[in-house]
Amino acid sequence: MTNLYFVRHAHSTYTPDELGRPLSDRGISDAMKVTKLLKHEKIDIVISSPYKRAIQTVKGVAKHIDKEVEILDGFKERILTSIPADDFILAITKVWEDSSFSWEGGESNDTAQKRGVETTYTVLDTYNRKNIVIGIHGNIMALIMNYFDSQYDFTFWENLDMPDIYKLTFDGRELRNVIKLWERL
Repeated sequence: MTNLYFVRHAHSTYTPDELGRPLSDRGISDAMKVTKLLKHEKIDIVISSPYKRAIQTVKGVAKHIDKEVEILDGFKERILTSIPADDFILAITKVWEDSSFSWEGGESNDTAQKRGVETTYTVLDTYNRKNIVIGIHGNIMALIMNYFDSQYDFTFWENLDMPDIYKLTFDGRELRNVIKLWERL
C-alpha cells in the first residue's frame, strides 16, 4: 500500500503575493504540531506545492527525515480568477455548482481536478509502497479527494481545518481508505 498524507497548509498571513505568502505566527506554531504528529508515521518522501505557506507547513517533516522538500507544481492551489473576486464565497460556490464553469483567467473544477489527479497518479506511480507527505491547499486537495470519492465535496472543503491532515491509502491507483489525522489541539 502507498500512503499519501495530504497536509493542508497552516494559517497564513494574507498578502497579494500568492506564491510567497508566509505562515502567520499561529501557522508556524501549528506547523510544528504537524511535524510532531507525522514523526510517528515513518515518512519516506516530502512533496509540496510551490507556495511558501505549503512548503513551510511540511518542511519540519522533511528536516526530521533528513530530506529536501520536492516541489510539484500540480499541487498548487486552483486558480479561481485572474482578477480579485468581489464576493469570494459566491465565486467559489459557482465553480463547485458547475464543474465546467470557470471565471476569467481561472480554472474550472474539472480543469483543476484533472491537474491534481494527474499529479497524484505521478506520485503514486513514482513512490509505490511509500509514505509520502504532500503540502497542499484546501481546494485542490478537496478536488483530488472528490475524484476518488464524491463525499469529498464543497461542504467537505468548507469544513477543513487549517492545517488539516488526511491519510489516503492506495493500492496501486485505487483509493482504499481515508483517515483524518489532524485534530485541533
